Amino acid sequence: MDYVAALLPPVVMAVAFTSLIVVIIKNQGGENKAKEDAAVDAALARAETARQEPTAHGA
Repeated sequence: MDYVAALLPPVVMAVAFTSLIVVIIKNQGGENKAKEDAAVDAALARAETARQEPTAHGA
């Protein structure tokens, strides 16, 4: 029974990691992709605006 106790934690971690990867892959694309793209576009627009404001006011 020692071998079961020794193998259980790696097997549990392997199953958990595989489940995590499956969830990540399933959440790519579809309706979630549009939300993610919109969030990234908004963040990039805010960063671009913040970067350009000091030069516009300094001129």
